[in-house]
Amino acid sequence: MVKVLFFARLRQQLGMGEITLEDFSGSLSELRKTLCERHPDWSPHLQRDDIRMALNQELAETGALVKTGDEVAFFPPVTGG
Repeated sequence: MVKVLFFARLRQQLGMGEITLEDFSGSLSELRKTLCERHPDWSPHLQRDDIRMALNQELAETGALVKTGDEVAFFPPVTGG
């Protein structure tokens, strides 16, 4: 099982803050592709170049491998003033 979290505006755009994938193994890039295939309306939001991903609470590159028990987070860039 892989726990996937969505933060900030992604939470509102996707209509949920968390989803669980029962039997996934692969890279972060493959996980994003899987989510977009299962939920085509999410694709415009998750495929943006400025969306960041974290694996087990650490920023990660798209090639990082996801395994059972991992937590993945998707979030937009943070801005402030």
